[in-house]
Amino acid sequence: MRRLNLLYAPTAPPPGAFMPAIVIMLLAFLGGGLLATQAPTNAILARAGGSPVLAALVSFAVGGAALLAVWLVTGDRGGLANLRGVPWYAWLGGFYGALFVGVAAYAAPRIGLASLITIGIAGQVIMALLLDHLGALGLPRVPVSAMRVVGALLVLGGVVLVRRG
Repeated sequence: MRRLNLLYAPTAPPPGAFMPAIVIMLLAFLGGGLLATQAPTNAILARAGGSPVLAALVSFAVGGAALLAVWLVTGDRGGLANLRGVPWYAWLGGFYGALFVGVAAYAAPRIGLASLITIGIAGQVIMALLLDHLGALGLPRVPVSAMRVVGALLVLGGVVLVRRG
């Protein structure tokens, strides 16, 4: 049985980069918290603009501008020429995000933010288990275990509890 150690990342960081796992987890927690605020702010944009698609477009334009600014300021240019060699499906990440942002702008005022977020997290956990199990998209293969299934079932139970509350 593997020992659970939350203080260190399970894999080595890329060369030249180091961040303790606890910092990574805190950033993920902060990002998740801020993600919850994205749906209601985009719902405001959707109401004002009359379209959840317009709200998603504005959201992505602002996010794109922020990322461009960070990219320019940090000097982290990476290998732009190497993007030509990525598989076609690598370009779909922005589509997934845009779909979620548009759905969230539409759904949050209709089903409530807590329902939207818990249902979304349930979908993420189930997809993550599948992708891990298959080792898909360049991920290390992490087989589905009984404990991971129980964790996913607890998340689904949380959806039911939030929806009934």
